[in-house]
Amino acid sequence: MSEPTIEERRHSAAHLTARAVCNVFEDVQVDIGPATDEGFYYDFDLPHRISPDDFPKIEEEITRLIALDEPFVKKTVSREECAKMLEGQKYKLERLADIPEGEDISTYTVGDWAEMCRGPHVSRSKEIGVVHLTRVAGSYYRGDEKNKMLQRIYGIVARDEAELKEILERAEEAKRRDHRRLGVELDLFHLDPEDPGQIFWHPKGWSIYVTLQDYMRAKLVKDGYSEVNTPAIMPRSLWERSGHWDHYKANMFITESEKRVFAVKPMNCPGALEIFKSRTRSYKDLPLRLAEFGHCARNEPSGTLHGIMRVRGFVQDDAHILCTEEQIEAEVAKFCRLLMDVYSDFGFEKNLLVKLSTMPEDHVGDEATWQHAEKALAAACVASGMKYEIQPGEGAFYGPKLEFTLIDALGRPWQCGTIQLDYQLPSAERLNAEYVGADGQKHHPVMLHRAVLGSLERFIGILIEHYAGAFPLWLAPEQIRILAISGKAAGYAEKVRAALAADGWRVTVDASADKLGAKIREATLQKVPYQVVVGPRDEAAEQVSVRSRSGGDLGAMKLPEFIAKLHEESGK
Repeated sequence: MSEPTIEERRHSAAHLTARAVCNVFEDVQVDIGPATDEGFYYDFDLPHRISPDDFPKIEEEITRLIALDEPFVKKTVSREECAKMLEGQKYKLERLADIPEGEDISTYTVGDWAEMCRGPHVSRSKEIGVVHLTRVAGSYYRGDEKNKMLQRIYGIVARDEAELKEILERAEEAKRRDHRRLGVELDLFHLDPEDPGQIFWHPKGWSIYVTLQDYMRAKLVKDGYSEVNTPAIMPRSLWERSGHWDHYKANMFITESEKRVFAVKPMNCPGALEIFKSRTRSYKDLPLRLAEFGHCARNEPSGTLHGIMRVRGFVQDDAHILCTEEQIEAEVAKFCRLLMDVYSDFGFEKNLLVKLSTMPEDHVGDEATWQHAEKALAAACVASGMKYEIQPGEGAFYGPKLEFTLIDALGRPWQCGTIQLDYQLPSAERLNAEYVGADGQKHHPVMLHRAVLGSLERFIGILIEHYAGAFPLWLAPEQIRILAISGKAAGYAEKVRAALAADGWRVTVDASADKLGAKIREATLQKVPYQVVVGPRDEAAEQVSVRSRSGGDLGAMKLPEFIAKLHEESGK
């Protein structure tokens, strides 16, 4: 028998947590308890206000239930049998009512506990391992603030106590690296509760943002992209033709002017096609690569917002490639090489996960076209030296896609890059983009939607946590801080600053009256890559005393020698 997956263990732990809570407390109503990327949660409604003080006794009961090593037994039942099984559990019965008539209803039973559930689960409870409860929070039933707020208990699972210790240590390290905390400590940005989902970038944070954008812009120019910019607000008629009005209206910010309805763009693709359509295109123009750092706005529920990683206003390193069917494989391979080049510059070249999402049941276009597209994506992956996993049926309705997931310093996955193959949006039924082929006839191009970083805001959040705020020299908002030992050294400090700034470095001077030790501590806390200490002796010797964030005291050196070191490290 194969070892259960982590998702099966997490989901099974959620079931035993619900069972344990019902055993420990009275009058408990249960709702749902899925596995998550971090562990699991379960939602409860009960008179007792659960707090972390209750966790030990709940965990003790979970441990007892796991030790019983009872089997998880799956059974398909009728609606009537299921209703009898769930008698008295109002939330479960409401969920049962959602299931269409005639659809199979599966249940899982472990000991005296039975749930309506699709699974899958472990075979026996001992396979779960160790369960640790982490926190409790409020959660509206069905995610609707008009409904009652339930109590949501979160937890994690481990194979044994040793692995649990490692997981908890990583969790503590994740707290230390939390971009929301570091963003404030390093004075990068702030978030205003009066304006949820929007970011106020401070000078240091904006320096990172602009540097990252300029870095990507240089990569795009080398790779044959033309940068464009499209309106932030576009008419309802365009969104209706593109299909977004029907499928995405709930997440769009809508406004009205002169009795016309407009929407703030949640994505950039319709604008790119409008540029393509603005003049007659020939097959000789293809592939046409249009890049846009387009500002998008999405009306995300406030409860889903998370620092700068899940926001309402963001910019994507977006691009749309208009090409022929024959050019798909080469363009995807070209994109994969660009993506790997970029990720390696940030230290993400190892353990990159690639997934190929194939044709879903609800799709447009014929199966032969889909097979051709999937084959092209797969071949491009192989040609780029990357392995991929298949995600059956997870493609977009208009075409298959590749998704690229990074693994950060803590081993956490972040899905960032993507390339999607789209036959739908350029079609006659949608935005009707055309080019004149070699045969003199009009044809519809294929559209590749692609992003390397994804949202710049989210990627910066990932980088903050990946580097723990200690950005590499080329990206650091403050690359060098000059520390004047005393007021007598202020003039020389300014001379050194001017020379470094003239060479293109982001440099500041600390000529305050603080003692040198305090200045060093402050620069260290701000994670400045290099500290340059100057005093009268340094001025007389025309040198600087250099301290590295990573290597400590590097000693005295001539300024040109220090600049050469900076160039070598940053790859200038």
